[in-house]
Amino acid sequence: MTSAPDDVLELLRQRGRHPDPSALDALMRGVAAAPEGLAGPEWIELIDPRADAELTKALTAWRAELAMADDGLDAAPAPASRLAALRAELKRRDLAGFVVPRADEHQGEYVPRRSQRLAWLTGFSGSAGLAIVLADRAAIFIDGRYTLAVRGQVDTDAFVPHQIPEQSPETWIAEHLPKGGKLGFDPWLQTVDGHERFARACQRAGAEFVPVDSNPVDAVWPDRPPAPLAPVLPHPDEFAGESSAVKRTRIAGTVKSKGADVALITAPDSIAWLLNVRGGDVPRTPFALGFALLHGDGHVDLFMDRRKLPDRTLAWLGNAVTLAPPDELGAVLDMLGKVGKRVLIESATAPVWAATRLQAAGVALVRDADPVALPKACKNAVELEGIRRAHRRDGAAVSGFLGWLGRESKGGKLREIEASDRLQALRQQTGKLRDLSFDTISGAGPNGAIVHYRASEASQRTLEPGSLYLVDSGGQYRDGTTDITRTVAIGTPSPEMRDRFTRVLKGHIALAMARFPAGTTGSQLDALARYALWQAGLDYDHGTGHGVGAYLSVHEGPHRISKMPNNVALQPGMIVSNEPGYYKTDAYGIRIENLVAVREAKIDGADRRYLEFETLTLAPIDLACIEPGLLTDAERQWLNDYHRRVRETVGPEVDEATRAWLAEATRAVALR
Repeated sequence: MTSAPDDVLELLRQRGRHPDPSALDALMRGVAAAPEGLAGPEWIELIDPRADAELTKALTAWRAELAMADDGLDAAPAPASRLAALRAELKRRDLAGFVVPRADEHQGEYVPRRSQRLAWLTGFSGSAGLAIVLADRAAIFIDGRYTLAVRGQVDTDAFVPHQIPEQSPETWIAEHLPKGGKLGFDPWLQTVDGHERFARACQRAGAEFVPVDSNPVDAVWPDRPPAPLAPVLPHPDEFAGESSAVKRTRIAGTVKSKGADVALITAPDSIAWLLNVRGGDVPRTPFALGFALLHGDGHVDLFMDRRKLPDRTLAWLGNAVTLAPPDELGAVLDMLGKVGKRVLIESATAPVWAATRLQAAGVALVRDADPVALPKACKNAVELEGIRRAHRRDGAAVSGFLGWLGRESKGGKLREIEASDRLQALRQQTGKLRDLSFDTISGAGPNGAIVHYRASEASQRTLEPGSLYLVDSGGQYRDGTTDITRTVAIGTPSPEMRDRFTRVLKGHIALAMARFPAGTTGSQLDALARYALWQAGLDYDHGTGHGVGAYLSVHEGPHRISKMPNNVALQPGMIVSNEPGYYKTDAYGIRIENLVAVREAKIDGADRRYLEFETLTLAPIDLACIEPGLLTDAERQWLNDYHRRVRETVGPEVDEATRAWLAEATRAVALR
């Protein structure tokens, strides 16, 4: 189909609208390239804000037809012909190799389908990774979350897998890139910091790291999707707790204090928070893709496709925000150089394209952290109260699911997808769910040991008696983002399972009970969650905690709890996950995850300011998996107090059957 369907055009004409067929077709293809989410057809507003049921039905059918187009991303492993085609293109361009990151221009965890070049080339669908293709070899680099998944999704004869940090891409480049060769990269997909590391690696190999004018993967990818066009909508102050004008003035002051006149904002969540808008260009996260320049007077130049901003959103943004097409960003950066501006960029996330353009224009760069990231992470009182509401609502849905799971799994026929579908349905029944906050991880038995497992018809397993079932899920609500993991015994768990589960629980409780001086980072607390596992010679390969946004990304910086060093101190208002785990390959996985908020701690006689965690997530922890003899009285008391709070808070929100189940699921563990 090369133009709009006749029936849609006729319906629009009948309603007094006469769009250009080609422009309407391009708009709808962009709409179809964006994830639809679970909130309903708000995208209709981009075509006709006054659309009635008949027009909505016709447009929905057209979108569904467009969305069925095959873009090649569902093949795993990817056909070998794709790698061959890329190598031929590299040879044509006189490139010895090319770097293919799992990234778009914004370096986010979620990327639109048109930017999933790594998945198209290799079949790998994880949220972080990188491939390097040379004429005679290729490698794919992943972290500890994906060591099992990569072998199931990628042809490892074509792409040899390497786990970071044991083997870094830079070391591999220095060892394998031919002397005198040119390793190509897309300057929109390479950060300033990443470019410097890779350039040094190429120098060690006696080679060059060179930018390309156009991405060679795009040149060999037929039917690559267009840029997504999802509606950008206001995020009212009743949820945001602070107006955009106040935020812009405050952050502009921070920019000036750093010695800069302007800040280049490249992270979509920072733009969404700063302007109090939300979008839907990428899966599971309410982002609108674009770039922004924040000036010292609080004015913002927003570079975003006009087609995805309804008139009401333009009115919401007001005169202090100037909208321009994304392809005008370069010219505006050039102008900043002509007028002698100093521009702040975050070198860890900004594309090297922008830094190179600014430097060529004579702009003085101020390399510093995204000035929005830290204020965004520290939720205000309104955001925190909304997040608590979201967790009460979400906890009721999860508790209803766990009660249902206990009944349905007894027959030995329940499968992973049916279970996750039931959980999603219960969240949708709240009437408040906008979307899931990520694809649900529903792993039975050995699949639970795959940290970022995603069930498919081919991979899903039955929840068998004597096994463990791990479900990691979350919801996006206007008032908050949730993320919870529960591990449940199907039938009777083995003594080893109970031992491992209890050690994970001890780590979870240790972190939940922690009190720490202001200025402490998550890296300094990470060992608390691992101590009980370490004593048995056990560990896990992922971080213990990630930041979470307020109806934004389920993975948010700049703070985290991890072995990896982090110099951002935990501050009141930050939301972070508490999720230690243990994974036995080909056997089972265990993870217990709650979200917690950092708050002030009141300690009599304290000689300085202390902080602690408020647990936000509300759902039972499976008592059948616990070996009580491993718990201290303090740990038992924490568990009893937590379960009493779950029972009292969630109980009134669930049906009678779930309430009866909840009373048993949250019964007290006896103190010794």
